[in-house]
Amino acid sequence: MGDYENIRKMIESGRTVLGLEFGSTRIKAVLVDEDHHPIASGDHEWENRLDHGIWTYTLDDIWTGLRDSYRKMAEDVEEKYDTTLTTIGAVGFSAMMHGYMAFNKERELLVPFRTWRNGTTGPAAEALTELFRYNIPLRWSIAHLYQAILNGEEHVREIDYLTTLSGYIHWQLTGERVLGVGDASGMFPIDPETRDYNGRMIGQFDELAADRGFSWKLRDILPKVLVAGERAGALTEEGAKLLDETGNLKAGIPLCAPEGDAGTGMAATNSVARRTGNVSAGTSVFAMVVLEKELSKVYPELDMVTTPDGSLVAMVHANNCTSDLNAWAGIFREFAESFGIDVDMNQLFATLYNKALEGDADCGGLLSYGYLSGENITGVPEGRPLVVRSPKSNFNLANFMRANLFTALGAIKVGMDLLVKEENVVIDSVLGHGGLFKTKGVGQSILAAAINTPVSVMETAGEGGPWGMALLASYMIRREEGESLEEYLEKKVFAGNAGTSISPDPKDVKGYEVFIERYKKGIPIELSALENLV
Repeated sequence: MGDYENIRKMIESGRTVLGLEFGSTRIKAVLVDEDHHPIASGDHEWENRLDHGIWTYTLDDIWTGLRDSYRKMAEDVEEKYDTTLTTIGAVGFSAMMHGYMAFNKERELLVPFRTWRNGTTGPAAEALTELFRYNIPLRWSIAHLYQAILNGEEHVREIDYLTTLSGYIHWQLTGERVLGVGDASGMFPIDPETRDYNGRMIGQFDELAADRGFSWKLRDILPKVLVAGERAGALTEEGAKLLDETGNLKAGIPLCAPEGDAGTGMAATNSVARRTGNVSAGTSVFAMVVLEKELSKVYPELDMVTTPDGSLVAMVHANNCTSDLNAWAGIFREFAESFGIDVDMNQLFATLYNKALEGDADCGGLLSYGYLSGENITGVPEGRPLVVRSPKSNFNLANFMRANLFTALGAIKVGMDLLVKEENVVIDSVLGHGGLFKTKGVGQSILAAAINTPVSVMETAGEGGPWGMALLASYMIRREEGESLEEYLEKKVFAGNAGTSISPDPKDVKGYEVFIERYKKGIPIELSALENLV
């Protein structure tokens, strides 16, 4: 009863914090208490749509999803604590990074939102990478802008503001044209010294566009960059009504800087310190490693972004991870059901994943590509999931599952090897989160073998990105003078919660090295399937 009353008082006096994140398939709101524990949540499923060859979400999709997830969270509060949510200590919004949302002076969206998923910016990304001598991935906002210029799109002349999804939401709710440095680092390169857009590159871009006759300069149309802990405005009367259709939520609530999903993942896994990293493994997979210094050269396989407080991060992003594993699990379920056996999916995954631990270290000569979509890191433009073996391969269930788990992290390993083997980057610890790690110990062991580094998994990261966003909002209102984000997370959020750690098994490390050579040599098989399997 004590906890119930305490939390109720916390809610009523505005001592809670709300984090809300727009993922690719789910929008989720998480309300946390003063001890950073989730106390209520709400979510909304959504899906991007292909509109004239562009992956997008409509503005209606965005606002319907935002209101629905907030409403469900507020109803959760009402049901659990018998009180109405009217005020919150602080709020933060985060979303999938990159993409392109361009607005005119009348605040109208000029073209449908182009998400990170669009790979239509090849010529622009290549040209800017060469100009800046800095890797500009296809999905970055600046690549989308320059591609629109190269394509001669008329709307470019009218641009007054260019931002990301989280920046758009924040702007609508507060009137502030700002962005957290982590999300901003997926729009345009950041200078780690100034924790702002790279001035040299801004100048180079303006020079590049000088003969086009635009009325704007690049810096004028980009959001102002803020770092974790800085205030980023307050909820306006209009913003409160946009968020909460019931009208119960009061205006004036402070907001922290909007962030990208990479930054919230780092906060949720206590991975903002140098020489730490985290791997998020679900439908896609990305690895983030906080660097001690800049890399010696440009690698197209590595994105350079930042932590929410502006430290340099190398990001390896692969498009494929668990989708094909899930498809195989579905086949095994169908097999069981054909015999009249009703299978619990959690049990099925646990059984299949644990079976993989019984396999040969190198997967017995099997080769697998879980490429449901294309994979930039390995140069494969479209997906063709494959399982390949020779007559000599040791083909059994354990090796089959092991090969499919190995390949789920194959592209990531290729990128991580560049960091560790080419750049001699030291990684002390890595924290894993996402669906691949749900079965205790298996995903961890596989990842530890892939990167030859101890891997931890924490229970607290279960809420993922929105919880990480709530931590950033909490840091803004609760940090002490001079207290860094790293200190705040270490001492006040994760103290005493080291999670469960698994060290790499030397036999598995050696086996994965054999597998990854097979994997890299086999890419022509994948490309042949692309050409010949339609």
